[in-house]
Amino acid sequence: MAKQNPGSRRKTPEELSGFCAQVAMMLHAGMPLHDGMEALARSYAGSPMEADYARISELVTQTGSLREALCRGGDWPDYLVEMAGIGERTGHLEEVMNGLSDSYRREGHIRSAVSSAIAYPVVLGVMMLLILLAMIVKVLPVFRRVLAGLGVELTDSGNLMMRLGLNIGVVMLVLVGALVLAAVVCCVLLRTRVRPAVLSALRRLFPPVREIGRKLSAARAASVLSMLVSSGYPMDEALELACGVLQDGESRARLQEVRARMEGGMELGEAIAASGLFDNLTSCMIRTACTAGCADGALSSAAQECEQDVENRMDRLVSIIEPTLVGVLSVVIGTVLLSVMLPMAGIISSIL
Repeated sequence: MAKQNPGSRRKTPEELSGFCAQVAMMLHAGMPLHDGMEALARSYAGSPMEADYARISELVTQTGSLREALCRGGDWPDYLVEMAGIGERTGHLEEVMNGLSDSYRREGHIRSAVSSAIAYPVVLGVMMLLILLAMIVKVLPVFRRVLAGLGVELTDSGNLMMRLGLNIGVVMLVLVGALVLAAVVCCVLLRTRVRPAVLSALRRLFPPVREIGRKLSAARAASVLSMLVSSGYPMDEALELACGVLQDGESRARLQEVRARMEGGMELGEAIAASGLFDNLTSCMIRTACTAGCADGALSSAAQECEQDVENRMDRLVSIIEPTLVGVLSVVIGTVLLSVMLPMAGIISSIL
C-alpha cells in the first residue's frame, strides 16, 4: 500500500493520466527509467507537483523500481502502484502505463459528469432555499402588515389559508435545507478516506446510484483484465492479479466468481456471462471475442462502453432532476403566494 508522506497531496485523475502517459512516452523513446524520471522532475520545477516528482525520481534512482518509488513516494493510488508492479514484472510497463493513462482520463471525464450531476441540483436547491426563506421572513410579514393596516379582520377561511401557506413554506424550507445539507456533506465525505463507505451507503439508498456504481465496477474490472491479458498474462493469472489490484469490493467479488467458474471447467465467455458482471449484449460480445481469441480487445471495448453508459446515465439523471426541482419550486412559491393573495383579494373586493 502506498505510504502518504507529509506534504503530499491527492492527485486528480487528470494528473495521474498525465503522469502515466509521460512515463509511457519516455519508455517508448528508449530512455532508462531513472533518467526519464529525472527529466520529468526537472520539467515540473516550480509547479505544485515538483516535490512529488522529485521524490519519485530520487526513489527510482535508489531502488530501480517504479512500483517501490510510488509506494514510498507520496499519496499515489494503490491501484496505480500495483499495476506499475505488474508492468515491471511482465516487462510491459509501457503498455500498462498507456492503459492506465487512458483509464484515468476516462475516470476524469466520469468524475466531471458526476460533479455536474451533483452541482446543478445543489445550486437549484440553494436557490429554492433562499427564495422560500425570503418569502417566509420578508414577504409574508409585509402582507400581514398590509392586511392589518386595512383595519379589517380575516375570516376563518382566510386565516386557514394563510396558516396553510406558511406551514407549507416552513416544511419545504426545512426539507430543502436538509437535502442541500446532506448533498454538501456527501460531497465533502467523498473527498476523504471514508469515500468507499459513503458510496456503499448511496448505492443502497438510491437505485440510480447503485446502477451507476455497478457500471463503474464493471468498467474498472474490464480495464484491468484487458491490460493484464494484453501484457501476456494467461487469463487465470490475470483474474488472480486483478482481484488483488482492484479496490472495489463488488468488482473483486464478480471476478472471483468468474475465476471459480473457470476452475470448475467453464469457458471464460460463459463464466463472465454467468457472473452478471456485464449486461447481456456486452457479455455476448465478450463471449464471441473469447472464442475468436481476442479477449483483450473485447474487454477494452467493454470498459469504454460501460464508462460511456455511466456518462449517459448521469446526463439523463440531471435532465430529470433539474425540471423536477424547478417544478416543485414553482408549485410551492405559487401556493404560498396564493394563500396570502386570495384572502387579501377577498378583503379588498368586500371593501370596494
